[in-house]
Amino acid sequence: MCKQEMSFLDLSVFSMGMWSLGAGALGAAVLSLILANTDLFLTKSVTATLEFLEDIELKTLDNESPKTFKARELWEHHGAVIMAVRRPGCFLCREEAAELSTLKPQLDQLGVPLYAVVKEKIGSEVEDFQPYFKGKIFLDERKKFYGPQKRKMMYMGFLRLGVWQNFFRARSKGFSGNLEGEGFILGGVYVIGPGKQGILLEHREKEFGDKVDPASVLEAAKKIKPHTSASEEK
Repeated sequence: MCKQEMSFLDLSVFSMGMWSLGAGALGAAVLSLILANTDLFLTKSVTATLEFLEDIELKTLDNESPKTFKARELWEHHGAVIMAVRRPGCFLCREEAAELSTLKPQLDQLGVPLYAVVKEKIGSEVEDFQPYFKGKIFLDERKKFYGPQKRKMMYMGFLRLGVWQNFFRARSKGFSGNLEGEGFILGGVYVIGPGKQGILLEHREKEFGDKVDPASVLEAAKKIKPHTSASEEK
């Protein structure tokens, strides 16, 4: 076999090898994209119980003299709507907070307060979030409102079609944000009745920007029954 034939053969083998590598890489990328858009690798949520939520320790965000209290104080008399904020600087979280805040007049008529909890306080992030959220905000340092089993969405979440749809939706409405703070632990929204009425709605964020339906929140809030103390029942 002449040198020219050998060179041609080597070039063909090299080309086939490069093509195979490219096809393999493309196949892996396509497979990753498909898998990222399924729920196979999502952490399964565990439904919270009233008993679990009641004993969560929260803190006020008063810089001078923060107060620690049990979460049950938020809803024990009038019930409450509570947003567990994934990250105050996230423009998707700001969008959801703004939508929940549109319910504030109706919730006030029902006598149901609107609250939020955050997992950390960094700089002015909470203060910058406040214009989007029309309720009081508290600190959940142990991230209990994000459990009982904390769910995370890591960088593969950016391959999800639904996430990009959420990005474009919030951006088109004019929401903006920053990248400050922890944003991988997913949040949620609760509607809780007074006393032992229990959890009337529990929305768990499935992916970045998976916001609760405000109509469902209002419907659940309307089911809240006035709290009757033990002394009144007697």
